[in-house]
Amino acid sequence: MSLRDALRIPLREVTDEAVYADRRRLLAALAASPALTLAGCTEAAPPPPPAKTVITPEQAKAGFRTDEELTRYEDVTSYNNFYEFGSGKADPSRARKTLRTSPWHVLVGGECAKPGRLSLDDLLKGIKPEERIYRLRCVEGWSMVIPWLGVPLSSVLKRFEPTSKAKYVAFVSLGDPAQMPGIRVPILDWPYREGLRIDEAMHPLAFLATGLYGKPLPQQNGAPLRLLVPWKYGFKGIKSIVRIEFVEKMPETAWHASQPEEYGFFSNVNPDVDHPRWSQASERRISGTASKLFADRIPTRPFNGYGPQVASLYAGMDLRKWF
Repeated sequence: MSLRDALRIPLREVTDEAVYADRRRLLAALAASPALTLAGCTEAAPPPPPAKTVITPEQAKAGFRTDEELTRYEDVTSYNNFYEFGSGKADPSRARKTLRTSPWHVLVGGECAKPGRLSLDDLLKGIKPEERIYRLRCVEGWSMVIPWLGVPLSSVLKRFEPTSKAKYVAFVSLGDPAQMPGIRVPILDWPYREGLRIDEAMHPLAFLATGLYGKPLPQQNGAPLRLLVPWKYGFKGIKSIVRIEFVEKMPETAWHASQPEEYGFFSNVNPDVDHPRWSQASERRISGTASKLFADRIPTRPFNGYGPQVASLYAGMDLRKWF
């Protein structure tokens, strides 16, 4: 029996989410011990991306919308993972008012010709906002369908003229314990960090959201600026972004630094690669009905259903190794 088979757990044995949240606090306390060290993303370098990835505008636009039933605004804004405000799903919506989203500035630097610190208005100036209806798949096994408002990530990044040394893009969230009470608990090594390979960041589906349901982005959903990468698990969608950096080497990310065997750098939605403690073969769509929060389980789709648009980014890669 392989190690992966040995770690496979039946769905009926998956730990309740409330218990899991307490376990995360325990892991964080252990990680804070000076006697322990955690592996980073530098233990090995993944193979380079294909020499050329071609996606037509028609292919891209086919992924911008879905006719699946939308998750209710009330559920989108009250069932959140935003650990800077607490590990409970309702914590962010209760604590959100302490987050000040104006004025807001984003520092952009690293391997680029035109670094700078810009206000949010200047960062997005002249880029036409778009609505994208994306599926959101959480690594915990639940999912939503959300109408977002924002701009293509590539349109913002190109303004800074990344150089040939820019192989990755690193993102950093605000990390202010005065505004974000969850930061006072060492669940992660704050501030929250995420990253993408440069070709992923430049892909037409990668998106910077500033709103949802035609309204400004609420604090609990990552206001005023969050990343959306719909073919990846939701934790890749870093919230309340204050820094973007073009880098040559794979950047360390918050969840990978905490638990590298559970949260890989790429984190593409893959029903064939289970989390060490639960299956990823199916998901529970948030139903928002009076009788139950979750609808019946549905099969998880590779790349969250965006395979036709993004699978070519990973041609030749072992997606079990580079999960």
